[in-house]
Amino acid sequence: MSNLLDYVGGDRATTAILVLLAVLLRVLTGLSSYSGAGDAPKYGDYEAQRHWMELTVNLPVTDWYTDSPVNNASYWPLDYPPLSGYQSWVCGLAMRAVEPASVALMSSHGYESPTSKIVMRWSVIAADLLVYIPASLAAVHVFYGAPSSSSTSTSSSTTTIRRRARSLALAALLFNPALLLVDHGHFQYNGISLGLTLGAVAAIGAGRQLLGSVLFSLALNHKQMTLFFAPAFFAHLLGWALHAERHRGAGAKILAVVKLGLTVIATFAICWAPYLSSKEAVLQVLTRIFPVRRGLYEDYVANWWCTSSLLLKWKSRFSAPVLLRAAAAATLGAAAPAMAHQILGRPGGATNRGGGGAGGGPTRWGLLRCLANSAFSFFMFSYQVHEKSILLPLLPITLMAGEEPLLAAWLPLAAALSMFPLLERDGVALPYAALCVAYGAVMAGPALRHARELRQARARTGVEGKGGAGGPVGSAVGGLTGWALRHWSALAGLSVAAALGLHAARLLLPPPERLPWLHDRAFISAAFGVFALSYVYLQASQWLEMGSSGGGRAAAGRGRAKED
Repeated sequence: MSNLLDYVGGDRATTAILVLLAVLLRVLTGLSSYSGAGDAPKYGDYEAQRHWMELTVNLPVTDWYTDSPVNNASYWPLDYPPLSGYQSWVCGLAMRAVEPASVALMSSHGYESPTSKIVMRWSVIAADLLVYIPASLAAVHVFYGAPSSSSTSTSSSTTTIRRRARSLALAALLFNPALLLVDHGHFQYNGISLGLTLGAVAAIGAGRQLLGSVLFSLALNHKQMTLFFAPAFFAHLLGWALHAERHRGAGAKILAVVKLGLTVIATFAICWAPYLSSKEAVLQVLTRIFPVRRGLYEDYVANWWCTSSLLLKWKSRFSAPVLLRAAAAATLGAAAPAMAHQILGRPGGATNRGGGGAGGGPTRWGLLRCLANSAFSFFMFSYQVHEKSILLPLLPITLMAGEEPLLAAWLPLAAALSMFPLLERDGVALPYAALCVAYGAVMAGPALRHARELRQARARTGVEGKGGAGGPVGSAVGGLTGWALRHWSALAGLSVAAALGLHAARLLLPPPERLPWLHDRAFISAAFGVFALSYVYLQASQWLEMGSSGGGRAAAGRGRAKED
């Protein structure tokens, strides 16, 4: 049975069609409601973004993070790093040019005119067109190769696998329902920080480690939740500095580390320049962007602390400082194995398939798995996690769609499911249903076919199965994944039925008076189970690093990448 991805994504012309469809989905999603629409006195995330535009175009840059009568900490204070403030300033200038009243100081609180809403919606689409979508195209190019110049191509098995791998990755990145619902429904600008992160991954994958350091530093300076990726980038770049073929002596290794460090420091210094005049100014910004007073988690989030709080009331039994230390220890402990894998590099100077480093250095595919594991570690165990933070582990997973097609097909749907209580409150239930159905229709069939083809290709090369990579552990993982693949249609059907059951129960069965949170708990518990299983699998697969004879590695691993 043919599918959209059988016709688009493999060449330049049909890639353009895929991008146009992605923009259309964003426009249609923006026709829905948004966070806090008409809900005085504080409204929601839409008003927060508009208010930051109001502040940045009316106040000096040095006052953006300073409490004052017109910049009250009780009414949506700017609590993102400086680059996010600069983005609000640019968007605010556009708003003021179109409708000055929409960003008038103080008097514009709660401003929701039709024109201002159109400009706000299109500012998010413009951010995707300028940052996220080009970064997605660049990352897919680095990991899966360039699209062909025409829609005609040879019909060989390898060519088909490569083409589908590229199409799956691009579709997963562009059509991710969780990201579209948060940015274009709920209303945020996550595409900027995620796009900068994708750009960093693409640069490092192409052997441009210093450029990658600059781009990831910019991502950190746009949204602090990008710290979820920091351990992975640190470990991968340190592994590259220690093990790359060109860094043969201690001096060369130290010089590589120093160059990386100076690059990061210089990027941060430029972003923070207006606030480096005094220690107090820096502390004021830091206090705003790391508000630990908010608590262990917000609302109902599908992570360890919130899900397990049904049995153990963490917030009431332990003080905030104790929980902060416990969360930090759990997060670092969970991320440590993936970091160690990247720092140690590939044993014995093994071939770096698909590069990013050379010799015994960590691979670009290892970086993607490490990013997913690091982000999952933070999402599952860190302090002050929001529902929307699931977008971070989804980023490398969707880019890995050509290597892990089933994960990339189903995890974005589980992520959207985990956020449904939030989205329903925002009036975004209809786009939620439409985007999830569209994503499943586009991804499910091709992902399953691609997964089966990859397994057959790996079996032919002896990568999986008896005596495959990782010895008994690798055989066990291969056996479990093989069983899941054989029964995937039944497993997928059961998961869809369970999701429909959750929605039907929420719609038709009011919760008991003493358990008003019952339906929200059911949604996050179901999603947590999916996330936990995926996290365990990703940890194991990173250490096994089972190679691929098809998909992305074959497409993009034709030569050793040039290094900075």
